[in-house]
Amino acid sequence: MHPRIIAAAHYVPERLVSNAELNARFAALGKPEVIGKFEASSGILQRWYAPDDWATSDLALPAAREALQRAGRKAEDVDLLIVGTDSPDYITPATSTVLQHKLGAVNAGTFDVGCACASFPTGIATAAGLLQGRTGIRTVLVVGAYMMRKLADPNDPMIFFYGDGAGAAVMELDDAPGYLGAAFRADGAYSGSWGIYAGGTAEPVNTEALAAGRTQVRLIERYPPEINDDGWPRLFEQLCINTGISVGDVDHLIFTQVRRNTIELVAERIGLPLEKAPLIMDRCGYTGSACIPMALSEGQNSGRMRAGDLVVMIGSGVGFNQAAVALRL
Repeated sequence: MHPRIIAAAHYVPERLVSNAELNARFAALGKPEVIGKFEASSGILQRWYAPDDWATSDLALPAAREALQRAGRKAEDVDLLIVGTDSPDYITPATSTVLQHKLGAVNAGTFDVGCACASFPTGIATAAGLLQGRTGIRTVLVVGAYMMRKLADPNDPMIFFYGDGAGAAVMELDDAPGYLGAAFRADGAYSGSWGIYAGGTAEPVNTEALAAGRTQVRLIERYPPEINDDGWPRLFEQLCINTGISVGDVDHLIFTQVRRNTIELVAERIGLPLEKAPLIMDRCGYTGSACIPMALSEGQNSGRMRAGDLVVMIGSGVGFNQAAVALRL
């Protein structure tokens, strides 16, 4: 029996925010050049915002419901709910617990995975291990959700990247081949480069932190491009060693959807035809921990990704954390 994704779904909210809208805002702030610069390097043309009174769990809920419906399962069938996000509803309790109640998954245990854009592949690998262990777990719902723009300064040019979105996958044991294996990398030396640095135990919220904007996400120091340019090929190579696959076996390779230029470069370096690397950031913006399941769901909806296809997912998040998984649909 193999851990396998039996259904996936995603959700994009209704409010479209174009680059033209952001360009007008930043032009009024005396920064007319930033949007065009970011668009050229990232390939992002637009993003979607949820209502301002929504939390991340509200964004995750429609994706979770749709994934269960496609799997032919009810909320009560879920034994474990894993939520991957670094834009949680609260510092505590866990967003997975909040989502469990909203979803009605009354029989599910829950936990959060908080390694940014590496959270979804990390959640898939964790779910696969628990399904194969002696845990009594039969149905796992893995969700990636992202609403970082609510934690950002709206006048920070980095707001360009952030889009709201969620994706979800249902995993169970199955006779057909599914999950093949995983690989991981991290380097906490970069933990001070990009993040929200007040509100935890290192610096509880205080008036000074609020005034300085340390309760909002911010880029302190740019990551060297080599982290992804070199790191993704290294991670893919390790994944191939761990699972016995090669680049020629891969039907689809879903990268973190933040910069088109990076995806093109890495695909060339590992010898992957670019048409096998799906892109959604042009239409959805950077949706962080949600972008990989969103791309998976969209690929299945369009018919590009079919049963039996070999899919690799490579997630890369701040800190930094990187995770990769290989599986057959």
